[in-house]
Amino acid sequence: MPIHPDNRARYPKDWKAISQRIRFDRAGGRCECEGECGIDHTGRCEAIHGQPNPMTGSNVILTTAHLAHVPESCGDDNLKAMCQRCHLRYDRHHHAINARKTRFRKVGQDDMFQSTEER
Repeated sequence: MPIHPDNRARYPKDWKAISQRIRFDRAGGRCECEGECGIDHTGRCEAIHGQPNPMTGSNVILTTAHLAHVPESCGDDNLKAMCQRCHLRYDRHHHAINARKTRFRKVGQDDMFQSTEER
């Protein structure tokens, strides 16, 4: 998944090499999701980089997901190679929160998400 420009500084300088190692050395070019995304794979997802996704038919681009949604945390235990389908499903709650924050910010109500100490 593309890195949002606002978050680029949060990733280590060698992120491309880390992601490459996770996706292709460790995962062998195959999605490592075993249901964390909420889809019942009955085992490991069968999506393989560069091939049609067995569920959707779209071309698979393998991504590297941060399981804890913290880009600075790049240990192997926080990273997992995922096809776009699994990665988007895994991140759906995180994306919904960010979309809500963006909507509130656009109407000038971004203080809705500040803690009481910050107000």
